[in-house]
Amino acid sequence: MRVESLTLAVVRLPLVRPFETSFGRTAAREFVLVAVSAGGLTGWGECVADVDPFYTAETTATAWHVMSQYLVPAMLGAEFARAAELAVRWQRVRGHRMAKAALEMAAWDLEARLAGKPLCELLGAAARPIASGVSIGIHGSVDALVDRVRAELADGYQRIKIKIKPGWDLAPTAAVREAFPTVALMVDANAAYTAADGPALAALDRFGLMMIEQPLDYDDLVDHARLQTELATPICLDESITSPKLAADALALEACRIINIKPGRMGGFGPSLAVHDLARARGVPLWHGGMLESGIGRAHNLHLSTLPGFTLPGDVAASRRYFVPDLIEPPIEVAPDGTIAVPSGAGIGVDPVPDRLRAATLHSERFHA
Repeated sequence: MRVESLTLAVVRLPLVRPFETSFGRTAAREFVLVAVSAGGLTGWGECVADVDPFYTAETTATAWHVMSQYLVPAMLGAEFARAAELAVRWQRVRGHRMAKAALEMAAWDLEARLAGKPLCELLGAAARPIASGVSIGIHGSVDALVDRVRAELADGYQRIKIKIKPGWDLAPTAAVREAFPTVALMVDANAAYTAADGPALAALDRFGLMMIEQPLDYDDLVDHARLQTELATPICLDESITSPKLAADALALEACRIINIKPGRMGGFGPSLAVHDLARARGVPLWHGGMLESGIGRAHNLHLSTLPGFTLPGDVAASRRYFVPDLIEPPIEVAPDGTIAVPSGAGIGVDPVPDRLRAATLHSERFHA
C-alpha cells in the first residue's frame, strides 16, 4: 500500500444540545477529518482532539501541526503492507496519540477498502449487532436529568451513563436510580475528584452501579488502586489507559476492574487491539467509549466493538443524538432493542456526504506524495 495523497480538514458540527462534563460545556464539535487515498479509493479517519486542552493535552491545533509537519511526511509515498506498520514510522514523535490515531485509523479503512473487506474483518472479528449505551451530560436540574434519562430509555438504549462532579453526584445518581431502579447505570467523573474524596465516592456504592469511570486524575494509578479498596463499585479507567503498558500497570496494581477503550484517544487500532487482548486474557471486562464523534469516527468505533472482549454496552450511540444532519448518510441508528448495526461494505462502510462536508469545513489542506 502506498498513500498517494492525503487531505486534512478542520470540520465544525453544532451539537443537537450542549454537552457538559466536569471539565466544561460544549455546543459544537470541531475536529480534524483525515482522508487518505490510494488506488482510486479513500480511507477516512477522525481526530478526537478538541479545541481546548481540558480532556487531554492535545487539541485540534496541536493535532494539525503534528500531523502536517511530522506524521504526514513520514507516511506519504512510503510503501507499507499494513496500516499497523505506521507506528514504527512515527516512533520518533513522542505522544500525540490522537493525531497518530486519526491517520492510522484512516489507513486501516483504506487497507480494508483496497482488500474489499469490512474493517471489522481486518481487525479480526465479524459484524454483529453492538449493544449501545448512552452518555448523558450534567444538567441544570435533577428533574431535567431524569427527563433526559427517560427519553433515552424510550429510544431503546441498554445502559445509562451520567456525568458527575463534586456537588453533582449523590443527588442526581439517587434520583436516576429511584426513577429507574433496574436500569444498568454507571457514572463518569472525568477525573474530577481527588484521593481525599473517597468517602463521597463510597457513598455511591448503595446505588448498584455498574462502575465509576475515571474518578481521579489520569496519572493517579496508585491512588486509583487505593480508592478501589475503599469501594464496592468497580472502578473503570479511561483517561489513564493511554497505552498497553499503562493498561498492564493498572491491572497489576488493581487500580481498576473494567477498562474503557477509545482508539481515537489511545493512538489507533494497534494499541487498542493490544489492550483488548490483554484485558481478555485476564478476564477484565471492556467497553467502547465515545468522544462525540461524527459518523466517520462512530463507524470506526462500531467496527472495533465487534471484537469479543467488548462485553459491556458502549457509548457508540445514534448519530441523531449529537448531529442533525451528521456528515454521513444514512446516519447511524439505534434499533428498538438497543443495538446498532455495523455499517456494511468495504472499510468502515460509510463516507461523508460531499455537500455536508464542504458546508462544515473551516479550512483544509491537501498533500501529495
